[in-house]
Amino acid sequence: MRIVLVGPPGAGKGTQAVRLAEKLGIPHISTGDLFRANISRQTELGKLAKSYMDAGNLVPDEVTIAMAKDRMEQPDAEKGFLLDGFPRNVSQAEALDQLLRDEEMTLDAVLDLEVPEDEVVKRIAGRRICRNDSSHVFHVTYSPAKQEGVCDVCGGELYQRDDDSEDTVRKRLEVYHTQTEPIIDYYKAQELVVTISSLGPVDKITQRALEALKREKAGK
Repeated sequence: MRIVLVGPPGAGKGTQAVRLAEKLGIPHISTGDLFRANISRQTELGKLAKSYMDAGNLVPDEVTIAMAKDRMEQPDAEKGFLLDGFPRNVSQAEALDQLLRDEEMTLDAVLDLEVPEDEVVKRIAGRRICRNDSSHVFHVTYSPAKQEGVCDVCGGELYQRDDDSEDTVRKRLEVYHTQTEPIIDYYKAQELVVTISSLGPVDKITQRALEALKREKAGK
């Protein structure tokens, strides 16, 4: 299957993308991984992206699109892929449609992870990270540390990242509503959008997504 995964910050896209790609036997292609891979390998696209990033500028759509095209043409993506973080706006969605047409391919579904805005704020603003090891992550409501402000694993100080503050989260949501959410309407016009709730245990959300995708595929 060829799937685009969308949803607001805090919807659990990263977690679900990895799980769904593994279950479906297709590669998980994220923009973050694409940038890191191209920059670390010092590809021409990586060097170009880094030049924009070093100057504090956004990487132009055409660079992101070229990276995605190169990744989708790899042998492991021949039978499908799951795109996470791309397309990020309507112009990128239109470019993806053109890429797929050029390769005589089509998208099977656009999976929209739906979560209430207040829950997004609660999920992200409640995160606490260990200063000693950023892989030690807690949540003031869902997975609190045994001792407030102290990491259960190593005893390090727990803190809230600047970009996890409520004000920052709400600004990120504004950007999502303005730039990314319009692609949902774009794909609804193509009858590709499958919307599921991203509330509940991780396993339940994965199962919900797989069942929705199965129904979508069967309906075509």
